[in-house]
Amino acid sequence: MSFWQDKRVLVTGGGGFLGSYVVERLHAEGAAEVFVPRSHDYDLRDVDAVRRLFRVVARPDVVIHLAARVGGIGANRARPAEFFYDNLMMGVQLLHEAWRAEVGKFVALGTVCDYPKLTPVPFKEESLWNGYPEETNAPYGLAKKMLLVQSQAYREQYGFNSIFLLPVNLYGPRDNFDLETSHVIPAIIRKCIEAKDARRSSIAVWGTGVATREFLYVEDAADAILLAAEHYDASAPVNVGSGTEISITDLVRAIARAVDVEVEVTWDRSKPDGQPRRCLDTSKAERLFGFRAHTPLDDGLRRTVDWYAANRHAPVINAAPATARRG
Repeated sequence: MSFWQDKRVLVTGGGGFLGSYVVERLHAEGAAEVFVPRSHDYDLRDVDAVRRLFRVVARPDVVIHLAARVGGIGANRARPAEFFYDNLMMGVQLLHEAWRAEVGKFVALGTVCDYPKLTPVPFKEESLWNGYPEETNAPYGLAKKMLLVQSQAYREQYGFNSIFLLPVNLYGPRDNFDLETSHVIPAIIRKCIEAKDARRSSIAVWGTGVATREFLYVEDAADAILLAAEHYDASAPVNVGSGTEISITDLVRAIARAVDVEVEVTWDRSKPDGQPRRCLDTSKAERLFGFRAHTPLDDGLRRTVDWYAANRHAPVINAAPATARRG
């Protein structure tokens, strides 16, 4: 019998990009009940709303906290206070009320933005506190990092079963393709497709192209979360990624190949590169709960390009499918 078949699971952010895949996987694994609270019903920044949620969804076996305010460098620079406050308050109150409600297990997600700006590559979990995060997304990274502090404190004092995962940048179908708020992969996909449609020979990209990033396909990330929830039970943070580093220049070339378009890149050097390099040591995830990414970047990019090309004229193209019972 699947670990999940008798489990009642609460997934915050279950209607979003990553959350929709986690919810689908839970259903596929036969979870007894899956609850997806929506923000218009439960504002997780409001403690009364969180308490009401745990009255409606009484004592779930597992809480998977995916709800977050997220965005690319531009969105983080434009709204640093919102990124700090919203993420901090959602995490602090949800974990505290989950402990009060005697939840069986709490799965918290941090972010690669938690790491110091100049962390040696590959990033090891032991380096997490060796400096200040990259400035353009430090408020977001520090707010998410407080979930680790809280998780460890509640485990130490109360014996609360809470774990903390550190995922890299995710991508895939259903991502956010709004150029004002999206991350780098969906933004470049959209620019390449629009250039192809308009027969333009160039696109503009932020920065210099020399920064590197690591990306994880969203379905692989959902697998990692379920594996960790089932098999991992300790205070230490664990990296979740593909373990593969690529420069932004090479990423643009890979996306252009997936779109089947030839474009020249105009680098907007007035805009920041962000963190100089990002690549995780993912050995602990494989050792501790058996996770290894399976989707090569080129395959994932092709699937993402195909999905966006087919859905870009839909009214809301990053809406999650309605597959869950909603609290």
